[in-house]
Amino acid sequence: MFSYLRQRFSSRLRERGRRRARLVSKDGRCNIEFGNVEQSRFVFLIDIWTTILDLRWRYKMAIFISAFLGSWFLFGLLWYVVAYIHKDLPEFNPSRNHTPCVENINGLTSAFLFSLETQVTIGYGFRCVTEQCATAIFLLIFQSILGVVINSFMCGAILAKISRSKNRAKTITFSKNAVISKRGGKLCLLIRVANLRKSLLIGSHIYGKLLKTTITPEGETIILDQVNIEFVVDAGNENLFFISPLTIYHIIDKNSPFFHMAAETILQQDFELVVFLDGTVEATSATCQVRTSYIPEEVLWGYRFAPIVSKTKEGKYRVDFQNFSKTVAVETPHCAFCLYNEKEAKAKEKKGYDNPGFVLSEVTETSDTKM
Repeated sequence: MFSYLRQRFSSRLRERGRRRARLVSKDGRCNIEFGNVEQSRFVFLIDIWTTILDLRWRYKMAIFISAFLGSWFLFGLLWYVVAYIHKDLPEFNPSRNHTPCVENINGLTSAFLFSLETQVTIGYGFRCVTEQCATAIFLLIFQSILGVVINSFMCGAILAKISRSKNRAKTITFSKNAVISKRGGKLCLLIRVANLRKSLLIGSHIYGKLLKTTITPEGETIILDQVNIEFVVDAGNENLFFISPLTIYHIIDKNSPFFHMAAETILQQDFELVVFLDGTVEATSATCQVRTSYIPEEVLWGYRFAPIVSKTKEGKYRVDFQNFSKTVAVETPHCAFCLYNEKEAKAKEKKGYDNPGFVLSEVTETSDTKM
């Protein structure tokens, strides 16, 4: 009893560890980590726009708030310094006919408020720059220009983050499992993909990569070796009319890496099938890529997808997403090689075959008949 439980527990641990070892998660995020990068982090600051866009929202909002508060406080200090140098502050007891550089700056707090009003162009009218100091006029111009630059950059970064095509990719979904069954007399690997919006993806193209560890004839071990997997639908794999869920399939022929796999051995294989869908968002004309992955435990041999599209009495087409990932068991050859041999055998039966052991012997006929 204990040995059975121990064996079951160890197999569960191995299966759990194997499920975690995937490069691309089901929602398309890449599970990869870079270490010992020799280049300095300064190269990321050179491409500051992409760096800001790739940041998570919490870091982006922290930079957004810090940029504005920091600029307001920095210029508030500069306005305080101008007032201090020109002796406009109350502690200097200015005379009644004294004209300050900035009206009504009495300390650091009022200088900060004037900096805020200047940069965001509020202009309450209580504090204003006079023509007494050229330094104050130059500082006003410089802060106004820099404030416009900061506003444009930060607001543009947030708008670009919101409108990124990555968000459009979340409304494209793949089936939970891939299935292997016969389609059109051929053994195929099938995957279902759906567009949850009524707006189309223009120029859609779908393809796949099979990731596995291979050993070259020279003895070199290549981890995550990529093999191209061609996926098609009945109308081709480019410019898809992607308004309703599609079932894409890969034909398992002699050139396919799945040709030498069988129903009994597929779970023993070590591979990851990554599927990509590229397209252009119709509303924004931005390119979009959706990806997902399947490991051997998620490839069901001998199943097909349940029907999902039906027609109502009103003449509308209805898509039932409850059956989107539902599969049905069907009769399927347990390997592509067996299907290939079966077709060859049937073809030979129809054509017939030569028997090399058969020898035709000629018999000479005689005209004389003896009685």
